[in-house]
Amino acid sequence: MEEDQKRFIERGSHKGKGLAVFTSGGDSQGMNAAVRAVVRMAIYLGCKVFFIKEGYQGMVDGGDNIEEANWSSVSSIIHKGGTVIGSARCMDFKERAGRVKAACNLVKRGITNLVVIGGDGSLTGANLFRQEWSSLLDELLQTSQINKSEREKYAHLNIVGMVGSIDNDFCGTDMTIGTDSALHRIMDAIDAIVSTAYSHQRTFIMEVMGRHCGYLALVTALTSEADYVFIPEMPPPRDWPTKLCTKLEQARTIL
Repeated sequence: MEEDQKRFIERGSHKGKGLAVFTSGGDSQGMNAAVRAVVRMAIYLGCKVFFIKEGYQGMVDGGDNIEEANWSSVSSIIHKGGTVIGSARCMDFKERAGRVKAACNLVKRGITNLVVIGGDGSLTGANLFRQEWSSLLDELLQTSQINKSEREKYAHLNIVGMVGSIDNDFCGTDMTIGTDSALHRIMDAIDAIVSTAYSHQRTFIMEVMGRHCGYLALVTALTSEADYVFIPEMPPPRDWPTKLCTKLEQARTIL
């Protein structure tokens, strides 16, 4: 019986802890569902939950950008695209002075647990923030922006990263937030033009996002029966124009 109970996280087991969630960088569909899940699970655990609006910029600016959330705050958002709490790129956070301000805003609200929903840059920034946390608090203490009691009480910062990227370019996760929706949008576009391609025996070249990751291009090529695909992980051979033309000529001959 005791072993079965240990499998589940008990309601109120983290009562009194401060947790904040924010979205950063480019938005992707599914972010709102992630925000909703974080807020409601945190409430279940007994945490005091906050939204940080406009990403790192809201953390640096503080004030109304850091708002306490409740159960109803995340009602009717799961089906919406983008992010309801906003996202912005922040130059201030790249400077130590900006991170000092952010740390002060978190300490004053009792927040020592952060859930970051974003891409590579957002998660890299969060990791740097975590690494500097102790020295940031020391600086705040030296400048009398926090007291010794606050320095000791909020000595550790815990961070969880949820990868919001349509590119599916992060290791350690099966599929990043937004990837599946991006694939659906790409296939919708292909379905809309494929009839024209067949009608006029024309070749269409589709460029998709992905940057240095070819996941979207590869899966799209498989599902749309593309004749050729270019992905960064496997650069094409030098004679790819000849091979592509040969393939297209064969397809036209069959038609």
